[in-house]
Amino acid sequence: MDNSALKAEIRKEVLAKRDALDPMLRIEMSLSAADHGRDYFQFPSGAIVSGFFPIRSEIDARPFMDNLRQMGARLCLPIVQDKTTIVFRELVRGAPLVDTGFGTRGPGADAEILDPEYLIMPLSAYDRAGARIGYGAGHYDRAIARLHDKGINPRLVGFAFSMQEVETVPVESHDQPLEAVITETGILKCL
Repeated sequence: MDNSALKAEIRKEVLAKRDALDPMLRIEMSLSAADHGRDYFQFPSGAIVSGFFPIRSEIDARPFMDNLRQMGARLCLPIVQDKTTIVFRELVRGAPLVDTGFGTRGPGADAEILDPEYLIMPLSAYDRAGARIGYGAGHYDRAIARLHDKGINPRLVGFAFSMQEVETVPVESHDQPLEAVITETGILKCL
């Protein structure tokens, strides 16, 4: 089985387990992860941090993002600009949100596009070495490559439930390792 097929199989298995989590438990676990994340991060005021709004059964990063905002972060969200590209639009408290694809909402076209220094990333699965599986479209891989081309090397941090950890994630040449994964049980430092 090639790496793409193996990743697809792992994604399917882990997402089925995540989907089976009780919705109330997901809320509690999201709040616990937000607390762990607040304790992990140190950054200068005004640092640009990209988070995400949850889709389907994902961990809810919004409490964590609010903690980061209170710590002085300038927040943004990934927005699918076309089928292959995401941009990061500034998330300003009180600004209207619009449908942004993939079942989520985010800042509209009038929001400033930012280049994040920190990427809080959703995951389908991850391993202890910091390898991750997303949803298979490669949006984050291309966004990270574009940031690198601009001379920006963002810190990559996964935000997920601990039950999404797997033994080994197959790694391909374009995959960038996570420095850490924040879960409801604590911080897994990978690098």
